Amino acid sequence: MQNTSEQYDAIVSICRTLFINKMTDYGSAWRILRLPSLTDQIFIKAQRIRGLQENEDQKVDEGQESEFIGIINYCLMALIQIEKGIATQPDLNTDQAILLYDKYSVETKLLMEAKNHDYGEAWRDMRVSSLTDLIIQKLLRVKQIEDNQGKTIVSEGIAANYQDMINYSIFAMIHLSEGDKI
Repeated sequence: MQNTSEQYDAIVSICRTLFINKMTDYGSAWRILRLPSLTDQIFIKAQRIRGLQENEDQKVDEGQESEFIGIINYCLMALIQIEKGIATQPDLNTDQAILLYDKYSVETKLLMEAKNHDYGEAWRDMRVSSLTDLIIQKLLRVKQIEDNQGKTIVSEGIAANYQDMINYSIFAMIHLSEGDKI
């Protein structure tokens, strides 16, 4: 069996590299995005993945992996936005953004390790399509929490949902790297 921690780190490294390259190209323009805007971007990516899984015909030459990477990076941006608040102008240089990116990717991995221990790597028996559905469900929950101005009665907050979406996306990418397509 593969080492989940090593596989996880390899995927985060791919995502991190893309994040750095986009910071070089665009700076931190994403810092002006409100949380619902980030949630909607993630939703679009999750819906595209679902469409790719359900449709035989594909018009854009990008697969599920690139969309899962997008979900991971947008969720990490959202976690940064929760901490820093929304900026009116780009206000982070690449080094500052990477420090925050790394902080939240490490925290999210620690959460994965704790849950993975308790659940006994149950995700390995799940389908990529089920992980996609769970991401969409989490997005619908986040949208409802946003509509409720962040207030919950018994549910975990928005940050925990973003972290779960990161972990589900990484699990899906591990499955895809192992040749699992469904």
